[in-house]
Amino acid sequence: MVLLAAVVAVTITARLGVWQLDRAAQKERLQLIEDERRQLPALSGEQLAFDAAAADAQYQRAVHLTGRWAAGATVFLDNRPMNGRAGFLVVTPLVLADGSGVLVQRGWVARDAADPRRLPPLDTAAGAVAIIGRVAPPPSRLFELEPAAPGPIRQNLDVQAFAREVRLPLRPLSVMQVTDSGAAFDGLLREWPRPAADVHKHYGYAFQWFALAVLIAGLYVWFQLLRPRRDA
Repeated sequence: MVLLAAVVAVTITARLGVWQLDRAAQKERLQLIEDERRQLPALSGEQLAFDAAAADAQYQRAVHLTGRWAAGATVFLDNRPMNGRAGFLVVTPLVLADGSGVLVQRGWVARDAADPRRLPPLDTAAGAVAIIGRVAPPPSRLFELEPAAPGPIRQNLDVQAFAREVRLPLRPLSVMQVTDSGAAFDGLLREWPRPAADVHKHYGYAFQWFALAVLIAGLYVWFQLLRPRRDA
């Protein structure tokens, strides 16, 4: 029974270590793909994907867009901290020349400490604008008990449902606006994290699981084999 428990424990911990190494390898491959795509020429609004499969192949590509802000459809995604501070991720659709739109993650703004539901001031230019960014998936989803009612402050944003709400055909992706867009200062913070920046974390977890497997095996050998022989 002790042998079976030791074998099971060593097998599970070793497999968890291998799984962490696989996760690290996956993120390193994603980082390599990202670095390669960052070297490709910038996309225009006409080249942005219209379907999810094509959008996946464009993630992390640079993009230069011209259009006009649908300022009335601006959404403040709540519970999106940046640099350890609570605040909102500001998302506004940009209407392109063909009449379609793309969600632009314009940046981050701090939340009012006195009134968390108060909307922060936001400078949104009227008329034609030009932005520089990178193609990205739509804003990540956070856990919520039930869908929030329509309004400027929300927890999550579903692209298809939002397109129906604002009556604007939206591309199945988003654009993360970068700081060097050349636009006037709007007070938004754009310190976007790198997707695969935490790859070393998985190597640390893998080492811990392998060390635990070795420890379990060592304890079994000592208490079940070596020590009884020494005592005998």
